[in-house]
Amino acid sequence: MKQEFSYEIVEEIAILSENTQGWRKEFNLVSWNGRPPKFDLRDWSADHEKMGKGITLTNEEFDILSKAIKSM
Repeated sequence: MKQEFSYEIVEEIAILSENTQGWRKEFNLVSWNGRPPKFDLRDWSADHEKMGKGITLTNEEFDILSKAIKSM
């Protein structure tokens, strides 16, 4: 049985790429099911009605990842 969920893109931070069908890999701040927003990286359809699998990061996880990227 498919579970219902809700989401709200609180802030669109960056579009990393777009394919020929109009789907975009986006980095956003997203609230899932009314919870506090998390950083989110995934593919979205142009109208944000459909999404692909992705990852979400808490503020702490984003901070660690950001520091790791800067140190490369």
